[in-house]
Amino acid sequence: MQNDNLTYYTQPGPMTDPGPYAHLFDGLPTDLSALVKTLQGVMVHIFWAEAYGLKLTDERKAEVNLRTVDKQLARILELDDRPLTEARSHDRKLVGNCRDFSVMLAAILRHQGIPARARCGFGTYFIPGHYEDHWVCEYWNAAQSRWILVDAQLDAMMQEALKLDFDPLDTPRNRFIVGGDAWQLCRSGAANPDDFGIFEWHGMEFVRGDLLRDFLAFSKVEILPWDGGWGYLVELAPEQVEPVYALMDRVAALIRAADASGSAADDAALRALYDEDANFHPPF
Repeated sequence: MQNDNLTYYTQPGPMTDPGPYAHLFDGLPTDLSALVKTLQGVMVHIFWAEAYGLKLTDERKAEVNLRTVDKQLARILELDDRPLTEARSHDRKLVGNCRDFSVMLAAILRHQGIPARARCGFGTYFIPGHYEDHWVCEYWNAAQSRWILVDAQLDAMMQEALKLDFDPLDTPRNRFIVGGDAWQLCRSGAANPDDFGIFEWHGMEFVRGDLLRDFLAFSKVEILPWDGGWGYLVELAPEQVEPVYALMDRVAALIRAADASGSAADDAALRALYDEDANFHPPF
């Protein structure tokens, strides 16, 4: 069953299928460090653009709305049709965010036969005392028999700016808090939900959104950070809070069990819950 579970994460999902651009992944580095640098050579983070001296137009900023990898790859080629192994100048890189770096890395690793998935949660290494809304990629390291978190957006400049004290290719789980753990920390009173979020958006409902995004990613449904307005990703009426929060407690517990055990059965339980409840299913 574990082998079947790992095989599941080597196959693309609706967001990570490269479609007609799959050939672009052929010949990419298999060394993780080199692969991440390759990715950084074709993508630039929207919030860090000015640090590279790049002034983005509204048209370029809109690239963060490209939800699927095939559309992102198409745009990369529009900007520069050279192989992905050839680094672009910053103005010819795809504009993305943390979710896009994570999803693209997961897509490439899956193409290489390596189990991978995106994870949504909160980074503690951006602002002191704050849990910043963030995504990373997670891959199965067969030699070590464990899932490893990779923060693919953190190039050398970002690492220096953030004074990073760990290797982003093996991001510690106490530095990146996955959505389920963040939910449980806030529900238990161990952490203040107002410390979780980004810019002016924070609080328990924000944490609930990241919990749901992390949950959906276990079923290879890596939605955009601002996708919502359907199912459980809506503003709750007062009478909905208690039953929905109880369900979120169950979701968080399942995520924590899967992360703690790494077992196929716990991963399967997460995917079964997704399959059986249409309110989890996005309308796109």
